[in-house]
Amino acid sequence: MYPKISFEDASAWAEGILSQMTLDEKCDYVGGEDIFYTKAIERLGIKRVMMSDATAGIHLRDRFHEFTYQNPIEKSTAFPCPLQLSATWNPELSQEFAKSVAEQALAAGIGVLLGPGFNIYRHSQCGRNFEYFGEDPFLTSRMIERYIKGAQDTGVVATIKHFVANNTDYFRRKSNSVVDERALNEIYLPAFKAGVEAGVLAAMTSYNLVNGEWAGQSEQVIKGLLRGHLGFKWLVMTDWWSVFDGAKVAKSGQDLEMPACLATVGLADKVRSGEVDEADVNRMVKSILTTLKAMDLFDLEPRQDLVANFPRHEAVALQTAREGTVLLKNDRGILPLVGEQEILLIGDFITNKAHGGGSARVDGYDTVQLLDALKAEFGDRVVYEKAPTWERIAAAERLILSVGTMDSEGWDRPFELGEGDERFARKVMSLNPNVVVLVQSGSGIRMTDWNERAAAIVYCWYNGQNGHTAVAEILSGKTNPSGKLPMTIEREFADSVDPDYVPQGEHLYSSWNDQWEAAREVYDIEYEEGVFVGYRWYDSKGIEPLYPFGHGLSYTKFEYSNLQVSKQSLAEDEEVEVSVTVRNAGEVAGSEIVQLYVRDVESSLPRPIKELKGFRKLQLAPGESQSVTFALRKADFSFWSPEAEGWVAEAGGFELLLGASSRDLRLSARVALVG
Repeated sequence: MYPKISFEDASAWAEGILSQMTLDEKCDYVGGEDIFYTKAIERLGIKRVMMSDATAGIHLRDRFHEFTYQNPIEKSTAFPCPLQLSATWNPELSQEFAKSVAEQALAAGIGVLLGPGFNIYRHSQCGRNFEYFGEDPFLTSRMIERYIKGAQDTGVVATIKHFVANNTDYFRRKSNSVVDERALNEIYLPAFKAGVEAGVLAAMTSYNLVNGEWAGQSEQVIKGLLRGHLGFKWLVMTDWWSVFDGAKVAKSGQDLEMPACLATVGLADKVRSGEVDEADVNRMVKSILTTLKAMDLFDLEPRQDLVANFPRHEAVALQTAREGTVLLKNDRGILPLVGEQEILLIGDFITNKAHGGGSARVDGYDTVQLLDALKAEFGDRVVYEKAPTWERIAAAERLILSVGTMDSEGWDRPFELGEGDERFARKVMSLNPNVVVLVQSGSGIRMTDWNERAAAIVYCWYNGQNGHTAVAEILSGKTNPSGKLPMTIEREFADSVDPDYVPQGEHLYSSWNDQWEAAREVYDIEYEEGVFVGYRWYDSKGIEPLYPFGHGLSYTKFEYSNLQVSKQSLAEDEEVEVSVTVRNAGEVAGSEIVQLYVRDVESSLPRPIKELKGFRKLQLAPGESQSVTFALRKADFSFWSPEAEGWVAEAGGFELLLGASSRDLRLSARVALVG
């Protein structure tokens, strides 16, 4: 169990260390060093602790080795991106995923994982969507709570990030998220709340401003929301180079400035002058020491024995890709690709991997390229041509087209493919009716102009070092796809919640440009949609998405029946059980993700037409049936009331909707909440 040492005992120990420190030592300790370390206090025998980015595996950085011992691991597994992990809708797999990443961290002597990240997917252009878990707070929360357990039961500190409302990377240090109390509580805070309740030991604040102040130095954000409202009591750290006023940092509830004392340089002088209270510095130091002591990280040595577990980690990565690959479309049953027809392979990312960039990048090892995976699965049926003629494309019996994007932190990228890629895709599908499109991206992309012509579309995400093996298995039918979208893919970016968030007259950019960012003025992002994010938005506006939240096809069919509700009405302190039977009506084994949504029939405040409140993944043999039961409580019928300053469940009727996606609802029933 974690933590290894209780908060109370670790806090008492930290108090003893704190009492022996000088003011200068304390003020020096609240900043990191050498990019990824907490500082040592050699006089008191306190060793430094190493951190690492850990979004899709351990990001090994050779350029930082000059600051430390030679890293005892020479490689780390590149796992699928978290958005693909979320597409599995499998919390148990999330726990195994996190355990695998944590074991690799321990093998390297890393004590703090700088993840998981789970900011909500507010729009498709955010450069860091691939690092997060999608648009729905309920799905994200269920995946995160198991992720925290998997990581911290292993013995490392996990970090929930980026707190809070960090939903764009367009000049991220200059974006001011103007967001109201209700939207925060219903959309942007629930996953953080789930992480806190799961016992997470660290939190990282975000780059952006929140309602007028940088998150990392905001009392409203840290003392008010994180520590007060959510009850978080452990270590809070800044994102790297994200704060600017040392006095505000000390007063905000923040603990640790990373990667060094930059804003907090000269903090001791501010204490001596009375600008900063020494009690605030004491709190910062004590929080850092308490958290690291609670996991016994000061004496952490590399666990080279855990390198023997790498094959299991690779298996977890592959299983994540198998379960998280989403079959969006399969006209005429073109998939799986059975038979002996030649398969022409064209497009991008065939001999090179698409991946996310920035802190989340993991190079991996023994990387399986798409061409190699398809050759291994289909043999000589697969023919790769880098520049085939239009006549060759038109004549191909089966054709696989690879398209995608290379997303990264630091900038947002267009919803649309590049002009040349888009033109090529449209041309290919105008010539050949048998095109299977493989999309490798970290977010939704525009497919509107060629979606109808494609015979099949498979969303492959950034699927890690061996994920293309899973893609090949799905294309051949060896693996039956079961992934479902953790976000909505719109037809046009103009359909989404905030298509004009880029200031008027400006445009998206790519590549790091800190000087350009520093020269900019702060700009506001108005969260005018409130709680209507993702499928909530498209439902409320009557907009038909290209592919809805929760969508994903299989090579078999599932029938829903026998919906039963344990009671027709319930009081506030009661629960109602909802059960449904699902049958595999096809001829191959498959997995179905049953989704339960709740609709408030009449409310005093505008509410989404439906909200996800339960899901379960079932594995069914041909002809097999299983029943699944969900338990709903008062919280599942509640909304945040600014007037009441809390959650409110109003008496009245509610509709329970069960189905295969947010737009494929098969059965419904009604219950009443009585006062």
